[in-house]
Amino acid sequence: MAHPAGRKPIVVGVDPDPDRRAALAWAVDEAARRRLPLLLVLAQNVPTPGYRPTGGRPSWEKWNEALHETGNRVLNEAVAFAESRRPQVAVSGLLAEGHPAWVLREHAQDATEVVLGSWHLSAARELFISAAVALPLVSHAPCPVVVVPEREHVPRQPPHFVVGVDGSPQSAAAVDFALEEAALRGAALRALYVWRPPVLGVLNEEAAVQECHRLLSETVTVRSAAHPEVALHQEVVRGHPVQVLTKVSEDALGLVVGTRGHGGFTGMLLGSVSQGVLHHARCPVITVPYAHDQ
Repeated sequence: MAHPAGRKPIVVGVDPDPDRRAALAWAVDEAARRRLPLLLVLAQNVPTPGYRPTGGRPSWEKWNEALHETGNRVLNEAVAFAESRRPQVAVSGLLAEGHPAWVLREHAQDATEVVLGSWHLSAARELFISAAVALPLVSHAPCPVVVVPEREHVPRQPPHFVVGVDGSPQSAAAVDFALEEAALRGAALRALYVWRPPVLGVLNEEAAVQECHRLLSETVTVRSAAHPEVALHQEVVRGHPVQVLTKVSEDALGLVVGTRGHGGFTGMLLGSVSQGVLHHARCPVITVPYAHDQ
């Protein structure tokens, strides 16, 4: 689907459960702030909650018909929710067949952002929004991906975002996006460098920490000039990245981190750390890919 220049939509994965609207609410609010259209995508490859066959085992045709009928109803209800929340946003819906991770990955190719929810439930219940959807999407999407916890989150005042910085180009891209998000919401930005000492220690810990401060300042200070209205706070924190980032997420509007953009994670979002952050963060986690040609 082609869009006018600068008008790529916010894409949101619709949760089949109508009681789970946190990601959709984030997405429609984001579309309103950025003055962008919103595309709601409901991906189906299993029966949607609400469909219960009666009269014995249905034929494939009847099963498929009922699946689509239920899916369209769920999608229409989600569209109505978005339109009532932000009437100024142009909202459209799409019912797609396939695994949600791959359907959303396809639509990420032509999106400003992709937004999805996080159930934070057991593996047996994580059918639509789980690591099985979030990790493949985050590691391959060419645009930022926002994973929104379903549980209620009340950030501490004054409002602020947190961005993880490790001195890499990937985290620099995350800083740019975090500044933009903070500016859109009139929020401050807390730039955090998490230093995890080596198991065997270092010869000069003070020098190591000073180097972290240098990398943090080098990454953040110049980029902040583009948004002088954003109050910026820089910190180096010692500890385990998952524990530190999970803790600071309790008070934040959102946690922004960087990815390589073509699969895999880097710096403070590496392997089990990435999964830990996505599973345990109390606030929305925004992963920002690094464009190698920038």
